[in-house]
Amino acid sequence: MIEFRKVSKEYRNGTKAVTNVDFKVEKGEFVFIVGSSGAGKSTLLKLITHEENPSSGELIVNNMDISTLKKRQIPYFRRTMGIVFQDFRLIPKMNVFDNVAFAMRVVCASEKAIASRVPYVLELVNLKDKLKYYPAELSGGEQQRVGLARALVNNPDLIIADEPTGNVDPSLSFEIIDLLNKINSYGTTILMVTHEHNLALKFRKRTIKIEDGEIISDSIWEELKNEA
Repeated sequence: MIEFRKVSKEYRNGTKAVTNVDFKVEKGEFVFIVGSSGAGKSTLLKLITHEENPSSGELIVNNMDISTLKKRQIPYFRRTMGIVFQDFRLIPKMNVFDNVAFAMRVVCASEKAIASRVPYVLELVNLKDKLKYYPAELSGGEQQRVGLARALVNNPDLIIADEPTGNVDPSLSFEIIDLLNKINSYGTTILMVTHEHNLALKFRKRTIKIEDGEIISDSIWEELKNEA
């Protein structure tokens, strides 16, 4: 599903964002990437979504070396994954239904398919009764669940979650991860970036820790528990 093979990224100003990163995420896994601010987590995601190219090494996503993608292929490549953002990125003038439907309209889905799929996905995230609400009328946790529904609506094999609990109350963090866990149980691969190490402990998932651009551990939850 995702494989970093000795990947490094150095920016033009000389900043070494990631160095010699080497790990693999198998189809159907739920993996946390943890690290403090500036550790290199965001760069890893930008490499996976092809916002940045590696300076060296190979990056394989869905059996493709994505560094070889042509510019016109990139938007289509990104549509094969769902992305959940920390800052929600909902469209203020669209209601919940249309915010989620937007992701389907981008890929030219039929209105019939949209009418069927969107309520189904909103029910999965416990928001079916908020179809006509606008983002400003929702709590932070509800807005994040809309973002999750939007990431899920095109039935991607891979969901990238970038600090999805960063802008919700701590009491809601577990609720968001519970939903991701539920989605993972259906076979969707989840890669979640977070600075909240306790979430990995709570949910007993494989956790990759990055520090100063380097992978310093790749542990199953039992090992993490022993470290805590």
